[in-house]
Amino acid sequence: MHTSSIAAPRWSTSSFGNTVDTSPTELTALGEHLDRCHAMRGRLFDARCVAESMHGFVASRFVTTLVVATLLIGVSSLIL
Repeated sequence: MHTSSIAAPRWSTSSFGNTVDTSPTELTALGEHLDRCHAMRGRLFDARCVAESMHGFVASRFVTTLVVATLLIGVSSLIL
């Protein structure tokens, strides 16, 4: 009878047997990234979020959006 043995995953790290620690270069890169993220949260951050959401909605329904926009323009031109 053959029994199959499942080997445990072999994890490898970049510490190569040394203690795990962040390097000054990694901390600098993280600090720069956080500064950029914080800078993006300016006065118009909420407006950009809404614009991104609307763009995603409109882009995925482009033809339908064109038809609805055309109908709205046509109806508004008949009323006015």
